[in-house]
Amino acid sequence: MSMYWILFIGVAVLSYVVQYSFQRKFKKASELPVLSGMTGREVAQQMLSDHGIRDVKVISTRGQLTDNYNPTNHTVNLSEAVYNQNHVAAAAVAAHECGHAVQHATGYLPVKLRSALVPVISVTNQVVPFVLLGGMLLINVFPHLIWVGIAMFALSTLFSFVTLPVEINASRRALAWMSEKGIVDPSNEDEAREALRAAAFTYIAAALSSLATLLYYLSIASGRRN
Repeated sequence: MSMYWILFIGVAVLSYVVQYSFQRKFKKASELPVLSGMTGREVAQQMLSDHGIRDVKVISTRGQLTDNYNPTNHTVNLSEAVYNQNHVAAAAVAAHECGHAVQHATGYLPVKLRSALVPVISVTNQVVPFVLLGGMLLINVFPHLIWVGIAMFALSTLFSFVTLPVEINASRRALAWMSEKGIVDPSNEDEAREALRAAAFTYIAAALSSLATLLYYLSIASGRRN
C-alpha cells in the first residue's frame, strides 16, 4: 500500500476519533449547569464588558456549533444551543468566541496574520480545485500548472496551521476569565477545559489532513506517485 494512502487513512481515522471525542465531551459539558445561571449570551456580554470591548454585539445564529466571531461586522455569533442555555458547554463556547474578540482588540499577532490571509484564501479556495485538476490532466503538456495549484493549496495549509495558535489562545483566555469570575468552579472547570481542548483537536486534525493532501499533490507533481 502506498505510503500516501497509509497517511490518508491514518489522518481520516484520527479525524473521526477527534470528532467523536469532541461530541462526547461537549454533550457531557452540556449536562452541567453553571452555578451563576448565566446563559451563553450573558457570559459573552460579561466577558466583552470586562475587557472593555463596547463595539461588539452578541447575536443568535441558526444551526448547531455555528458559533463564531466576525471581526468584519463586530459580532459574536452564538448558535441557539449556546445563546439561550446556561450549561458549562454554552459558557465555554461563548467565552471562547469572545476570546477571539479580545485577540483582535489587543492586536494578538497570530490573529493579525490569520486575518491578512483571509482575503487571499477566500479567492484561492474557489479556483484551486480547478487548477489542480487541470494541472493533473495536463501534467505532461503544461507541468507548471500543477505547481501553481500546489502553491495555492499550500496557502490553505498554512492558514490551517496559523489557525491553531489562534484557537488555542482563545480557549486559554476563556478558561482564565471564567475561572477568575467564578463562571465555572472547581467542580466543573475540568469539563469546560476538556470540551475546549477537544474542539482544539478538531483544528489540529484539519491541519494534518490539509498537510497530507498537500504532500499527495507534491508527490504527483514530482513524479513520485507510487
